Amino acid sequence: MILSVSRRTDVPNYYSEWFINRMKEGFLYVRNPMNTHQISKIDLSPDVVDCIVFWTKNPENMIGKLECLQNYLYYFQFTLTGYGKDIESNLPDKRKKLIPVFRELSEKIGKEKVIWRYDPILINGKYTMDYHLKAFEEIAGNLAGYTEKVVISFVDLYAKTKRNTRKLDIRQITDEEMIHMAAKMAQIALKYKLVIESCAEQIDLQKAGVRHGSCIDKKLIEKLSGCRLSGKKDKNQRGECGCIESVETGAYNTCLTGCKYCYANFSDERVKENVKLYDKVSPLLCGHINSGDRITDRKVKSLKITAGISSV
Repeated sequence: MILSVSRRTDVPNYYSEWFINRMKEGFLYVRNPMNTHQISKIDLSPDVVDCIVFWTKNPENMIGKLECLQNYLYYFQFTLTGYGKDIESNLPDKRKKLIPVFRELSEKIGKEKVIWRYDPILINGKYTMDYHLKAFEEIAGNLAGYTEKVVISFVDLYAKTKRNTRKLDIRQITDEEMIHMAAKMAQIALKYKLVIESCAEQIDLQKAGVRHGSCIDKKLIEKLSGCRLSGKKDKNQRGECGCIESVETGAYNTCLTGCKYCYANFSDERVKENVKLYDKVSPLLCGHINSGDRITDRKVKSLKITAGISSV
């Protein structure tokens, strides 16, 4: 089983104590967002957890707790962009804080286990293509030697994303602009010896030097673990997504970063109400068991099938 921590919220930033407590206790609960009375109990023993994939914009609160995960394989996807507080309102200064945190994490766990994400890319009067290319190169230069790969994607204007960004005057990016921008980013990545991949893009950017990527990456996990995996494509993700199947641990409407492009928060009010329910010792993230809830053991198992693989 691959554990996703989490596509729905920034667990390393805001809920690291909860997560470590769950790992120590050996299980956690996840509420089904489509059926709120349905709760799955997830076994977290090292025998079934093949890899933990962390998604975060600031893992600082997690770094000091990583020794608690010494029996687990894991890697981080660290989103670091050029946006200001008008887009990512609750993040600390990128240059003074987040780039040093990225470097610290890389030095602690290894550069192959810290993936840089520059996404989503949105275009408006302030955040122009030239702006992004300049920001991308500055960050790439600062992260050179501290990561091996960068992942890019262009913003998907979901209904809630359009609502949350309506004051930002975001415009649709044409295919030609995507290809041009991707090619420029690929040149920058090459300059700093970074592999560059795209995330769930419909457009084929390989001719621009950007290959299709997988955020929960079967090949990377096989390389890091030295084992072949039997997992298939995650059927719960978009058709363009290349991720291997995983078990999600987070909850929607619980992230406090305040990104305007976020698809996981439906409203600020719901986030505030949910965060009030946070209890670091509860099996549920931001919640407790209620009357009418039904808990079932989710059947999970290791995906490892062959040992002794040194490279993929």
